[in-house]
Amino acid sequence: MCMKQPIPPQAWPLFDRYVHGDLSRRGFLEQAAAFAGGPAGAAALLAALSPDFAAAQQVKPDDPRLLTRRQAFESPQGNGQVQGYLAKPVDAAGKLPAVLVVHENRGLNPHIEDITRRVALAGYVAYAPDALAPLGGYPGDEDKARELFGKLDPAKARADIVAAARGLLAAPDGNGKLGVVGFCWGGTLANHVATQVPQLAVAVPFYGGAPAAEDVPRIKARLLLHHAGNDERVNASWPGYEAALKAAGVRYEQFTYAGTQHGFNNDTTPRYDPVSAQLAWDRTLAVFKATLT
Repeated sequence: MCMKQPIPPQAWPLFDRYVHGDLSRRGFLEQAAAFAGGPAGAAALLAALSPDFAAAQQVKPDDPRLLTRRQAFESPQGNGQVQGYLAKPVDAAGKLPAVLVVHENRGLNPHIEDITRRVALAGYVAYAPDALAPLGGYPGDEDKARELFGKLDPAKARADIVAAARGLLAAPDGNGKLGVVGFCWGGTLANHVATQVPQLAVAVPFYGGAPAAEDVPRIKARLLLHHAGNDERVNASWPGYEAALKAAGVRYEQFTYAGTQHGFNNDTTPRYDPVSAQLAWDRTLAVFKATLT
């Protein structure tokens, strides 16, 4: 769990722009210096906002309760092949339902691998694709990952995630039931997968952007949507999305977690809100149980 220095409120919207590629590292530091006590304070602030993967890890990569491996699926409409990380319980009796875990806009980093193992321990075949695989995969550095993400072909990246979902549906480890959970960019992709894969049983986007309104009637899955209270960029799309969901008769639940920041489930950074994250995660596992088991 991330426990770091208090973050000035002015830093959150600035950091959100930086995280999503709307502001360079230099731009963040220059603007943060105005309220962080100068350049040194701005650099310390950015360091405090950066993830601490080791401190937040909940399930070790070699946890004896799990089997893990690298897994690839064909992606003819994307980059040819989608690669990722698969985890499942070691003592599974028979085939299990599957859950696709879609990362934020940094690729398959240690945090998302840990989330994947957490999902697997709940009784699922969990698979996390790596959108950065065509560019060499997660580079081990968040700033470098941020730069690489801007070089992706967005259409091919989306196609790779959809291909991962379809691959999981047919994978020998699974029983044909499929859900998806995604965070930030992955939340947007969870919504997208729901419009593209009619066999999907449930989609759980955490602070994800809405799909195109004309695609919403194609959604057959049940939706559980988690939004941060302080997330103007993402929340601006919700009223229109909700109207489209109602018009299409899609079954959904939506929760806004007051006072939280975009990324509140990410326990590697100070954006983490433990109370809201636990509540959202409990709701997520409950809807997986209701729809997949």
